[in-house]
Amino acid sequence: MENFNWTSFTLRIAIKAPMQQLYNAWAQPSAITKWFLETASNTSAEGILLDASLPARAGDTYQWTWFVYDEVEKGHFLEANGVNNLKFSFAGPCIVEIALREEYEYTVVTLTQSNIPTDDASKKNIRLGCHDGWSFYLVNLKSVYEGGIDLRNKDTRFPPMLNN
Repeated sequence: MENFNWTSFTLRIAIKAPMQQLYNAWAQPSAITKWFLETASNTSAEGILLDASLPARAGDTYQWTWFVYDEVEKGHFLEANGVNNLKFSFAGPCIVEIALREEYEYTVVTLTQSNIPTDDASKKNIRLGCHDGWSFYLVNLKSVYEGGIDLRNKDTRFPPMLNN
């Protein structure tokens, strides 16, 4: 494991959906809750709560919650070009970049999480835990946008299972 990269990872998935639709799936609170989150809100740099249908802009902050998890994630958008690239802070000091590109009839979604600390807790909870979590949610993104089936457990009678 000496050559294992603990500080970043990249995941890719090809989804048969228009690039703009997938960009909005990441950038709009009203769309990101269809496949990833229970609640999502964005606030402008001036502190104004933004309409859920508006895409994130660089400088906006976010607040996210998931079904059956107690955590609240807060961060900020570093880049948002409105087309194919979005970058935001996540899990403390980490940076997540979403890059989209068209290939054949697909949009290839590339997620890179970087700046992961190398203490033991971060290796376990962020490097390994986020990799597992993002893997599931990228598959769910594909499922929702290609077939309409949401794979998330929303029933609080069950504890987190797949990503625990």
